[in-house]
Amino acid sequence: MATFRGKVRVGILIVVVIGICLAALYGLLNPISNGCIMTYMYPTYIPITSSDSVTPVKYALYLYHEGWKKIDYKEHMKKLSGVPVLFIPGNGGSYKQVRSLAAESVRAYQNGPLEHTFYQEASLIPKEGDVDISLSSFELANQYTSRLDWFTVDLECEHSAMDAAILEEHTEYVVYAIHKILDQYNVSYDARTRDGAANSGSSPKSVILVGHSMGGFVARAAVIHPHLRKSAVQTILTLSSPHQSPPVALQPSLGHYFARVNSEWREGYEVQTTNTGRYVSGPVLSDVVVVSISGAYNDYQVRSKLASLYNIVPPTHGFMISSTAMNNVWLSMEHQAILWCNQLVAQVSHTLLSLIDAKTGQPFSDSPKRLAVFARMLHSGISHNFNRMMQLPSFKQSINIPVQNTKDASGSQVHRSVTCPSNIHWNDGGLDRDLYIQINEVTVLAMDGRRRWLDIQKLGSNGKSHFVLVTNLEPCSGIRLHLWPEKGKSASSLPLNDRVMEVTSKMMRIPSGPAPRQLEPGSQTEQPPPSAVFWLGPEDMHGFRFLTISVAPRPTVSGRPPPAASMAVGQFFNPEEGNQDLSPWFMLQSTYSQKELLLEEAHPLAVKLSFSISLGLLPVTLSMNTVSCGIRNSGLPEEEAGDIERLCKLRCFPPVALAWDDIAGLHIYPNLNSETIIVDSSPAQWSSPQQSEKTVVLLLVDPHCSYKSSISISVSAAASRLILLYNSKIVGLSIAVVFFALMQQAHSWDLNQRIPSMLTAVEFNLTLMSRLFPLAVVPIIIALFISFSISQPFPPFASFTSISLICYIIANGFIAILILISHLVFFVAAVIHIRIKTRWQMWGQNVQFTFLQRFFNRSSCFFSLKAIRVLRANPVLVTLFTAMILACLVHPSFGLLILLFAHLFCCHNALCSSFLAASCRSNEQNNETFDCNSDDYKVSERLKYNFDGSFNRTFPSEENSNSPDLSKSFGEAQLDVFHHRHGLVILHLLATMMFAPSVIAWFQRLAMGESLPWFLDSLLCIGVILHGICNSKPEFNSFFLSLPGVPFCNVRLSFVYLIAGYWSYLSGLALAPDIAFYAMAAVGGISFALRMIQRRSSGEKKEVTYRGRKHSHRH
Repeated sequence: MATFRGKVRVGILIVVVIGICLAALYGLLNPISNGCIMTYMYPTYIPITSSDSVTPVKYALYLYHEGWKKIDYKEHMKKLSGVPVLFIPGNGGSYKQVRSLAAESVRAYQNGPLEHTFYQEASLIPKEGDVDISLSSFELANQYTSRLDWFTVDLECEHSAMDAAILEEHTEYVVYAIHKILDQYNVSYDARTRDGAANSGSSPKSVILVGHSMGGFVARAAVIHPHLRKSAVQTILTLSSPHQSPPVALQPSLGHYFARVNSEWREGYEVQTTNTGRYVSGPVLSDVVVVSISGAYNDYQVRSKLASLYNIVPPTHGFMISSTAMNNVWLSMEHQAILWCNQLVAQVSHTLLSLIDAKTGQPFSDSPKRLAVFARMLHSGISHNFNRMMQLPSFKQSINIPVQNTKDASGSQVHRSVTCPSNIHWNDGGLDRDLYIQINEVTVLAMDGRRRWLDIQKLGSNGKSHFVLVTNLEPCSGIRLHLWPEKGKSASSLPLNDRVMEVTSKMMRIPSGPAPRQLEPGSQTEQPPPSAVFWLGPEDMHGFRFLTISVAPRPTVSGRPPPAASMAVGQFFNPEEGNQDLSPWFMLQSTYSQKELLLEEAHPLAVKLSFSISLGLLPVTLSMNTVSCGIRNSGLPEEEAGDIERLCKLRCFPPVALAWDDIAGLHIYPNLNSETIIVDSSPAQWSSPQQSEKTVVLLLVDPHCSYKSSISISVSAAASRLILLYNSKIVGLSIAVVFFALMQQAHSWDLNQRIPSMLTAVEFNLTLMSRLFPLAVVPIIIALFISFSISQPFPPFASFTSISLICYIIANGFIAILILISHLVFFVAAVIHIRIKTRWQMWGQNVQFTFLQRFFNRSSCFFSLKAIRVLRANPVLVTLFTAMILACLVHPSFGLLILLFAHLFCCHNALCSSFLAASCRSNEQNNETFDCNSDDYKVSERLKYNFDGSFNRTFPSEENSNSPDLSKSFGEAQLDVFHHRHGLVILHLLATMMFAPSVIAWFQRLAMGESLPWFLDSLLCIGVILHGICNSKPEFNSFFLSLPGVPFCNVRLSFVYLIAGYWSYLSGLALAPDIAFYAMAAVGGISFALRMIQRRSSGEKKEVTYRGRKHSHRH
């Protein structure tokens, strides 16, 4: 009964895993609408040649030229005088991918800087806020002084994300290309001097690196290359580049290369000292600024967590920003779309041009100034922390307002806010009349030319200490806001008008959806979507009595009022009234039933929804449906008056959702009707901070309307996010599952029991208390203890534990599916083999097939050769040396394939022997005529079993005991051998699959010449090969060894498998499954050492003792 329950449990697990995979596949294959605009260009690629004899011939360097006219390459090269920028393509990328960036930068240089606005342009995140970066002193130039000269490297579209050797070669060529570019500018400068042409400034001393995908990591690797000239690279911009770890963390050398580069970068920003602590020099990378741009949640290949610069580049020298939070972009995009999306490409082009110092014509040499330019051009003005915006005054940090210094009558310094630009002519005399607002809400429906007064003390009482306003009016030209002190209450002798503070600059731009269309001039339209938000906290309004909102006048059209295309809604509100905490149980219930939230009229304009489970893991579909808007008599025809939703659209602006996450940053959803809100966070990971398990969504909704909000979990989106975020964890845990199953098999052998099949071992390890807790929960406790011991912040315990256990269950299901498939293949192959064998024995008695017998007799002469007989007599040595040679000289995966084929052959022969033995017994019982004692049968069985037990004649011991327990039949013994070797097949199949991406890259480079594999990969693969060779028989799972000082030492591999499983489990929790390969190699090294010690002991005592088993069999 217990076995039946176990089978049912595994069956349910397999069905669930297949369902999750299908749902994830459905979610990933859904078409994505990113809203990007295409970029168009007229590209020309000029090859940069060199007469240097050591020039690498595999790759190439090009200079980009924009234009359709044919040019003279040599003359064009003489005119090089701009700022050099080198583009580095990513995994499988082409050098031609530079065309969008280069073409848009040419247009940006010709058209000039972006239009000046009066919005708050940038808001630093808290970590950057501690850095002294003065954004208020940054001014955009009226005209760019130098153009960007874009160079690009042709890396032959090699798959650099799959092999560390390719990454290293790309790095070396990029270093060469940087030197070649700088030398080319010197050559061009000298050529212009010889020709008598005017030269302005000097040749550049550094190159700006722009890398996409793995090209961004190559750029960072090139900066720390020992052969790179000093200060040759000072600015790096990466687009969807992985920095924390490889996107496919399977090859050990690839993970090692990433770790080494990141370690050198961390050391590069530290002060160089001697071992005694004496100062040597400043940080080596003190002048290098790195900015990473991620594609947010639509980038399935490189997620924001991988693109983060945390713990690699300090906040004083770089930051990461997602495309959804970028000013003038606000979009998430796919991995390749980030190269051609015009919104992002244009902003990046203007940012790089803004780095150029007008005095020198080259990028600013001061790294803080370059970082300030990046922050001003890329960051939006919206605060990155909604919690801080809506906290009490004691915790509120107001946003700095640009000020200018003046002096009052007493000569004391007074700070006054910066007013609107003088070219926008609009004075108070242009206002019609003042309006005094008596309620805590203010509404503007048109540009009526009026100023509205709001009494802060009166309207901001009863806890309504925050003021928020949304509008589609442009600051200064459409709307202005001022804070007024109370008359007679100021110590300053300045006039009242000079003590008024203009706060218009605090308006923050947000993306607006499409504006409603007007059917005819003068007709009423729907409320337009807001394009800006204005926020004042208690500390911002401290010391002021009034807040005024001035709206610019607008002339009427043909005597009729202007169309209702202008909007502004403001409100004093209490943040506590707008907070909604959604519990985990509420979110889990929404997976199968839609949950609703009701916002009554006069609700807060800003509603904060705190989701206790990150929307990066459980994306929600949020629908906002209008219920009512207080319209009693609309005056519209009856057929239109009954449409409440349309009526409310005439009065209330469309809702806007702003989602924020610690890692992914800001995501904005304008014109919210029904959207799946998702953030590119990475919750429930070992390195995740405590606050990563929550997502805050700020809803800006019109208080004049009531809404019914529906919340539901998208199952397909949740499944796809689970696979995307935790695929590396599942791979590491899958290796741990196999080790735990091998442990169960070895433990059964130690107890003189039948070796269970791999499926039975996996099923047994899922037992709730006896196995699941020590195998699945104990490693999580160990991980938390490690975090405590190294003073690393604890991850969110509940989500970290839950997700880890879910991934462990999925890993068990994946391994169970793999076992079932391999079982099916083995059984089908064995049945076919036995059928052919029996038919062949029947045909052998037929005279018509005597010619085939003569052919095989002739071919036996070949097998009688001495060399062939030696090879056939020592199949293990042949397998061992062949696998090691291929792993060291060709590719590690080929050596693993040889080992895998040996396992498959032994499994097949053991299963066939078991079937034939069972068939003989059945035939004997049924008195059938099949000759089980025939020579063919005996020879085949003997050959098979000798291959499996041939270690006695070859390596590394000399025992000749080949039989299992006395109580077992020959067929049962062969079935034990099959189960044992089948476990090794599954483990080493996973090891081989981990090198599959590297093999793809290897085949691609065959025509270009291939270097030797990395020593680390070859060494680890040798360890795995030794495991397969030294543990080919079940009796090698346990040994009695005689050591000096210890008469008998019982060494059991079950304990070694347990430790290896724990190590693999921890590597999965760290999202580094490549580290699990070290455990596989360590098990092989331990097995080899035990066999050598055993051989030495047997040489001294002339005998070998195995774990309490007498080796014979019965028939």
